[in-house]
Amino acid sequence: MTARVRALETILTQKGLVDPAAIDAIVDTYENKVGPRNGAHVVAKAWSEPAFADWLRKDATAAIASLGYTGRQGEHMQVVFNTAETHNLVVCTLCSCYPWSVLGLPPVWYKSPPYRSRAVIDPRGVLAEFGLTLPQDRQIRVWDSTAELRYLVVPERPDGTEGWPEERLMRLVTRDSMIGTGLALAAEAT
Repeated sequence: MTARVRALETILTQKGLVDPAAIDAIVDTYENKVGPRNGAHVVAKAWSEPAFADWLRKDATAAIASLGYTGRQGEHMQVVFNTAETHNLVVCTLCSCYPWSVLGLPPVWYKSPPYRSRAVIDPRGVLAEFGLTLPQDRQIRVWDSTAELRYLVVPERPDGTEGWPEERLMRLVTRDSMIGTGLALAAEAT
């Protein structure tokens, strides 16, 4: 796939149809300005500030926008919180609605028909394929994103992180944990 992309980019550049600097700027934007680190900031702030977590529950769109993360499929957001009783999983069964402003580019698997259908039919099986096996008594709630509403999961805060600054907490938050196909990293991971 990488070779194909490079070949296509080379041909389009040689024909004057694509400016390599424009491609670099777009890639830089999605790697460094828009992406999972934005969502990790939202999650770390929710873990650190109960008032912000409450605001997320009441009006996620406004709370997230207060951090400067708006637009690009993030106009209408809802945040769901994982608990010891409930694990949340996000899918878009119709297409690939995804909150780009907080999660960056969607992973290929998120858009795949098998994920989109199986996440609803067999969420435990899908999670197991991601390496996540939850206790049988933990409920799994599946949230279906739409063009009108996109979801962000706040994973459970890892034990042993009390008193950590937001910047350190952010390193524990992964894109997959904010979709629900993973958990936040353990405190020992940083």
